[in-house]
Order: sequence, then C-alpha cells, then structure tokens
Amino acid sequence: MIGYTTIGVKDMDAAKEFYTELLGAKVLVDVGRLAMIGKEMGQPMLAVCVPYNEEAPSPGNGNMVAFAGGSKEGAAAMYSKAIELGASCDGEPGQRVENMFYGAYVKDADGNKLCFYDFS
Repeated sequence: MIGYTTIGVKDMDAAKEFYTELLGAKVLVDVGRLAMIGKEMGQPMLAVCVPYNEEAPSPGNGNMVAFAGGSKEGAAAMYSKAIELGASCDGEPGQRVENMFYGAYVKDADGNKLCFYDFS
C-alpha cells in the first residue's frame, strides 16, 4: 500500500550513504534535493530530502507518506477524494519530474502531508 516515505535531512550525501548501507539498498532516483532509496522501482522506498521550504528538517518538516495511485488518473482521483474528505491542497495534481513522476499533495486535518503519485 505505501509506496515511499520521505524524511528531511541536512546533508544529502551523508544521508544517502547512511540509508543505502543501513537498508542494503541503492539510490534509485536522485534529483538533487531529493533521493529515493530502495531495492527496485515499484517496491517500497525511503526518500531523503532537503525540505522544499528550505527550513531546517525536523519531524514533520520534510516528512510525508506517499500512496501509489496506479496511474496519473488514479493519483488525481485519490487527491480529489482526500479533498472531498476535508484535506487541504498542498500541490495540485501534475507532472513533477519530466517524463517520470506525477504527483498530487494534500495535508490532512492534522497537517500531515500526503502524496498520491504515479511514476510515468
């Protein structure tokens, strides 16, 4: 059910080294401020990132739970359903990394950040 979890870090190189070693995994995607670590695409991953708002990482800043949508349409439908259920928009559905990642972002009533995505 869960596709990947994101945590905020201060030092990307140190974080990539630590988690690849710790998890016996590899960096599968690296787009600068964010790297996704796992065994293979399509399996659960851990993403490490410098928080988007460029503030210091802390529990809750840079943390997010992501759910696979199965397709772009599926990700958008999950986003719409979350909004219908009371979540607030934190990034409308759209292509995030050209020809690779489609995502939609919400915050639940408690401020927890969620992503609905498709790798395509």
